[in-house]
Amino acid sequence: MAKEVFMPKAGMDMQEGTIIRWFAEVGDQVRAGEPLLEIETDKVAMEVESPADGILLCKYFEEGSVVPVVTIIGYIGEEGEKVPDRPSMAGGDLRREEEALLSKSENQRERREYEYRVAVIGGGPAGYTAALRAANLGAKTVLFEKKRIGGTGVNCGSIPMKSYMRNARLIEDMKRAAANGLLSGTQGVSADLDRVAQFAKEVTSKVREHLEKRLLQSGVEIVREEAVMIGRHHISAGQKTYRAENVILCCGSGARTLDVPGTDMKEVLDPEQMFELESFPGRLVIIGGGVIGCEMAAAFSRFGTAVTIVELQDRLIPTFDPDISYEIGRSFRENGIEVITGSRVERFEKRDGVPRVILGNGEELQTDLILLAVGRKPELSSLGVLKDKLDYERGKIMVDEYCRTSLDNIYACGDVTNRSILAHSAKKMGDAAASAACGNPKMVKLMRAPLCLYTVPEAASIGLTEPQAARQGEILVGRFPFALNGRAIASGETEGFVKVIADKRYGEILGVHVVGAMATEMIVEAKTMMDMEITVYEVADIMHPHPTWSEAFMEACADAIGENLMV
Repeated sequence: MAKEVFMPKAGMDMQEGTIIRWFAEVGDQVRAGEPLLEIETDKVAMEVESPADGILLCKYFEEGSVVPVVTIIGYIGEEGEKVPDRPSMAGGDLRREEEALLSKSENQRERREYEYRVAVIGGGPAGYTAALRAANLGAKTVLFEKKRIGGTGVNCGSIPMKSYMRNARLIEDMKRAAANGLLSGTQGVSADLDRVAQFAKEVTSKVREHLEKRLLQSGVEIVREEAVMIGRHHISAGQKTYRAENVILCCGSGARTLDVPGTDMKEVLDPEQMFELESFPGRLVIIGGGVIGCEMAAAFSRFGTAVTIVELQDRLIPTFDPDISYEIGRSFRENGIEVITGSRVERFEKRDGVPRVILGNGEELQTDLILLAVGRKPELSSLGVLKDKLDYERGKIMVDEYCRTSLDNIYACGDVTNRSILAHSAKKMGDAAASAACGNPKMVKLMRAPLCLYTVPEAASIGLTEPQAARQGEILVGRFPFALNGRAIASGETEGFVKVIADKRYGEILGVHVVGAMATEMIVEAKTMMDMEITVYEVADIMHPHPTWSEAFMEACADAIGENLMV
């Protein structure tokens, strides 16, 4: 479909512009982001960039013509594509709606227009990455964040959770140290929630301060107000209206809840509220056995809380390979965590002063607190008048491989999209969106985004699971247990294994699944090899330092092709 080229409205007072010169003739090939023509307003001369790759199909106005703003002055498309034979207003109903909304402002005198090449809504991983990339490419950039830079992940999600897990792992290390002959002179290990929480807050503060410093050093303007779209190019925040050529939506997500009675009980918490607790609960029931639920269970069980996980599916972390799920479930049960799978929650209730979880089979779980860890839902309140103008998939904004939405100047990244809810995927999307918005498009590839679980032991997964790979054709499967790895044995951490799945015909690595002490670090090598299309035969022949955890990946590859000497 041909893309319209229109006379831009470069300021609230601009009513028309003069075409000084065209840089291309009808029939010429043009590229998105390159100068197409030069115009002059009553204030400044400026270049207008091509909105797309293609052929300049027509020019409705020649050099020297004075043209009203938002009037179509040409089209770019494929050779032979049909276009209207006369100019019209650009953008149709949506653009007229935008102009009408602005003209109805009751505070015209006080309103000041801000001009930006890129506006980013949301300061989480996708948002701060997009803002930094746009600024790095020379674009005047504004970032809107109504709460705190870093988003949920930095302030009340993955970063503080990893701090909690580090302390949980230290407890495990102390127990192992005693078993190895290192005596501290004390009986047992206890946790002080005040100090655990304080350490987590110090960690999040350091990360957030670094991000804010980098944004300001890069020239990004930070607006600490809630932003709402009032048009394709206009954003309302606080008492001001901001205008940007391109908008990148990085609005994030919020915790989902369950549609069952009793979710309004004060003892029913979401993951963010867990970091505000003043004392460790004696009993905790976690609804949801995904990544968040499992990490909370691993941490709080080691802090002395009796933990029960209730999962609707037939296994924990159902997005992981079944063998990973089995191993994590086995480890949890051995460490005192009760795991109930294949069970639906009927309701929550409080009886005789005790909170209770009633399951679909009638089983009743008594507890002190209930954590709802049942996933995330996209935050769409900032979309404003654009909410009904975008395309969606299962309630999430649809984007292409450049993070473009169905509106040509609107991009979306991270949790609000139909692509991925992982923080590292969100950062790659933010980079791609900002690059595209600045005329330097690069495709974002999320097919091999690693899944990481920061429990004790850790787990990480990339590519296809064994059932998925088996459906595609004949496969090779190799395994190597950490119980035979010298570094793991020396460290006293022999739980887990590395599992490699490869195509039988060519040896292409289709999936790698790790559960063990260093799983989330080891998965990086697997991703690198898969991205470089290194085969299982080649990995099996790569020299790895000895003794290291990473040798287990090499040994699993060797096992897949029947050449493992250690098993």
